[in-house]
Amino acid sequence: MDEEYAGAGALLVEGERITAVGSLDDLRRQSPGDVCEVDLGDRVLLPGFIEPHSHPTVTAVLLGPSVIDIRPVVIDSADAVWSAITDALGRKPERVLANGWDPLLQTGLEQPTLAGLDDVAGDIPLVILHNSGHTAYFNSAAAQQAGLDDSTADPLGAFFSRDASGHLTGQANEAGAVQQVIGPALKDSQKNFQKLFADYVRQVNACGVTTMADLAFDPSSRAGLDGVRNAGRLTLRLRLYEASRPGAEASVSRENGDDLITQIGIKTWADGSPWTGNIATSFPYLNTPATKTMGLEEDHYGQANYSHDQLLVLARQYVGDGWQLSCHVHGDRAVDMVLDVYEQMIDEFELKDHRFRLEHVGAMTPQQFQRAARLDVTASIFVDHLYYWGDVLVDDLFGKDHGSRWTDAAAAFSAGVHPSFHNDGFVTPLEPLRNMATAITRLSKSGRHLGGAGGVTIDQALAAHTTNAAYQLFAEEIIGSITPGKYADLVILDRDPRAIDPQALPEIVVERTYLAGQLVFDRSGTPST
Repeated sequence: MDEEYAGAGALLVEGERITAVGSLDDLRRQSPGDVCEVDLGDRVLLPGFIEPHSHPTVTAVLLGPSVIDIRPVVIDSADAVWSAITDALGRKPERVLANGWDPLLQTGLEQPTLAGLDDVAGDIPLVILHNSGHTAYFNSAAAQQAGLDDSTADPLGAFFSRDASGHLTGQANEAGAVQQVIGPALKDSQKNFQKLFADYVRQVNACGVTTMADLAFDPSSRAGLDGVRNAGRLTLRLRLYEASRPGAEASVSRENGDDLITQIGIKTWADGSPWTGNIATSFPYLNTPATKTMGLEEDHYGQANYSHDQLLVLARQYVGDGWQLSCHVHGDRAVDMVLDVYEQMIDEFELKDHRFRLEHVGAMTPQQFQRAARLDVTASIFVDHLYYWGDVLVDDLFGKDHGSRWTDAAAAFSAGVHPSFHNDGFVTPLEPLRNMATAITRLSKSGRHLGGAGGVTIDQALAAHTTNAAYQLFAEEIIGSITPGKYADLVILDRDPRAIDPQALPEIVVERTYLAGQLVFDRSGTPST
């Protein structure tokens, strides 16, 4: 991923860093006497993959044994979802938290209500987290445990659904409200955080990922991360983006951490999830059985979580202290609002190298990518939406004109916004190579081609999980390419991604992963040397 060294046959690693790249004979002459030489054979070495938008500290808990996993990548039918939930309730636990509800992919699921969940769970607190993470459903016992009642105020940028009489309906929407509902259920799991996180890091390394950004990091997890690191089990670089809070400052100073863990930014949410009906678009949702199941009225338009002025106030809280801003945004109307706020911040604070970020950008247009490039704003694209929800986007939610151009990665590369790809924590499996395949082919899981936008090249797809992702994280000087002086964060694949059919990219096997020259994953199970 460094043009200067294209065609080089070997690299030399001394300690944690790459010290030379060139021909095998030259590097043998440069190397010290005691060298462990690894012959790749037909295998291929790449810089370690970077996942620039995830939620590892939350994902480690939500994918742990105390949470019922009902995600559509695990369970594909409505009956099986309810069986998993009722089986868990039948064990009479103190509470039940289920994660992954998705009526768009698990056809037949109806919108849960407080009364309906009361009938199912009785006095056992039950919380069901939507697969998007933007909505949670709860029963009366869970509301009581979380301290919620009809008089509970809506958090800024979030809300609790209520009926015409003002009573809670059992639905929390967006981060502030969802966190209040699931907080008690996550509390017990947090006691085992260090083990859960260390186990999750192992899974991340097995995907060839050596750096991950935690978007919406909760400072309460900092002590747990330190514990994992002190135990020698943190084999993953972390870049933290603390969740924004009205009227607050960041929990640490801008100068913090080191090359392994450091907080670099602040995350907020301009709108919500397309799968729950709350993204701010210039076009309406379709009127289909799917949108009816989602509880949407006819010709529904989603709304932003904040007004322009509210988002501006949040941004000002952090920009003056030098924090990188990161904003979840899907709808084109929301993109315009965020770019307006970013432009005002850039001008007001005379910023030169801010690299403000846009996250997911499902409905972002080519013209908006071009405007972002002029502002030196970057974009991280949730391209896996096409693979899992591509058919839904066209047939059920937005129609061919808008659905088939979703996550227009080609326009992002053409505009020059240093786009990256991501999987968003627990929402879809961590699969960088599938992201690349999907961005190139624009094929859904059923094989449908979403041709409203063009595909990217293999080199662009590789950059999205290496060099571009490193740039977004202000880490391009230390990771992202095989370059002398950078850390030896590396992944060995069983074949060359540039030499196969793009549709076969997800079939590539990650054989080894190295962090700073140390072997942290080996599929063969061979001990580290």
